[in-house]
Amino acid sequence: MLLRVRVTLPDRPGTLGQVARTLGVSGADIVQVVVLERLGGRAIDDFTVVWPGAARVERLLAGLAAIPGVRVDGVWRAIGAPTTTGQDAELLAQVAANPADGLATLVDAVPGLLAADWAVAAVVPLDWASRSGGGAATVEHSSWRTPVPPALPEVTPLRARAMSSPGGTHHAVAPFGRAGVVLVVAREHTEPLTAAAFHATEVDRLAQLVRASAVILGDRLDLVGQPPVTA
Repeated sequence: MLLRVRVTLPDRPGTLGQVARTLGVSGADIVQVVVLERLGGRAIDDFTVVWPGAARVERLLAGLAAIPGVRVDGVWRAIGAPTTTGQDAELLAQVAANPADGLATLVDAVPGLLAADWAVAAVVPLDWASRSGGGAATVEHSSWRTPVPPALPEVTPLRARAMSSPGGTHHAVAPFGRAGVVLVVAREHTEPLTAAAFHATEVDRLAQLVRASAVILGDRLDLVGQPPVTA
């Protein structure tokens, strides 16, 4: 299976090589490495690896924990092939080519791009600010593997951000900037794996996709959540 492994490590020569060797010895085949952050002598890296289904993840975690200064922030299943920013442009091209289904196209594709489990386009009541708790959001579109009903965080259409629930589910949300439409992406806690929270760079990527899609879809977003007009 395809796994995403997020580690925080000292930003010095040799440490990345130690992590890569440990992954290889544990049985992981590295297919992509993405540096999410380099700050204050530390780095946060995402490794996408092919992992033998019969092998125990505990062996991988033990090997990484033995490297001085290395901390494992999360190991979770990834969907599809490793992603690049070029796929973001391809997704936006698909949205532009068929704007009538553009929102559903975006919702279906985002989990694969962000190594998430599911995504929904939720609609927050326009008077959410005057309601206690912000008002309940309704789901307009949902991706494959979305639970029914999905456990949504308290969504307010103000800004893109990451949040985590007490049960271990991590969310990233990004507003479209009109009609109370918000894109919600989730990574769920599934034993024995533990997903990492969405990093700031992932939230920024989601926000860029949502902003660009909002420009493409335009007035179509105002129709989201409204009942169809019948003759």
